[in-house]
Amino acid sequence: MMRTALVTGAGRGLGALAARRLAAAAWDVVAVDLDADGLARTALRSPNMHVRTCDVTDPEAIADVVAMAGPVQRVVHAAMISPAAPALEQPLAEVERVLGTDVLGTVHVVRATLPGMLERGRGELILCPDHPEPGAASAAAASAAVAAYTDALWAEYGGQGVTFRCCRTPPGVPARLVLDAIDRSLARPAGETHVELSGGTLRERLSRAARRPPAATVAPR
Repeated sequence: MMRTALVTGAGRGLGALAARRLAAAAWDVVAVDLDADGLARTALRSPNMHVRTCDVTDPEAIADVVAMAGPVQRVVHAAMISPAAPALEQPLAEVERVLGTDVLGTVHVVRATLPGMLERGRGELILCPDHPEPGAASAAAASAAVAAYTDALWAEYGGQGVTFRCCRTPPGVPARLVLDAIDRSLARPAGETHVELSGGTLRERLSRAARRPPAATVAPR
């Protein structure tokens, strides 16, 4: 039986690569984004990928996508935004947009998918907020909220067969290394909710990648 994955933010970056990797590994992938053109590029040559143009801030739209997808075994939620602006200068409307997308969007995705996972007694819920950085206070606040939300989900629903992971992605780290770290973390105990991307191992891998000849370097798409 083919497994089904829901990937948000699949029109570019981490979400796009996650969707491609899962499709290549014979998952049935439902790829979600607001960018229809980006989704089309992601889905090229992937017959088992189904694209849905959808806004994660719309709970009914997300619920409809999940209902059409059927039982979802893995969620990779990468639909996050992080516009840079000093905390006291960022327009309030933009702050609200960041929090609405990153925090409430996460809540909507979780509420649409987690009940089915709990009912079936299995599933993987992977949340990928941006790593907090100076000059992006609203995104940093949203990132901290998603990390705390992941811990709360584990505290409330851990031990029921669902794996929870939060991966806060630092800028400049290639998406393939982030996904490699997530894959490794899924093999560890379910109670470890955070994917570590700042340790020496990652720095060493980045350093080795930088020293490779150009022909051996795989650039993230």
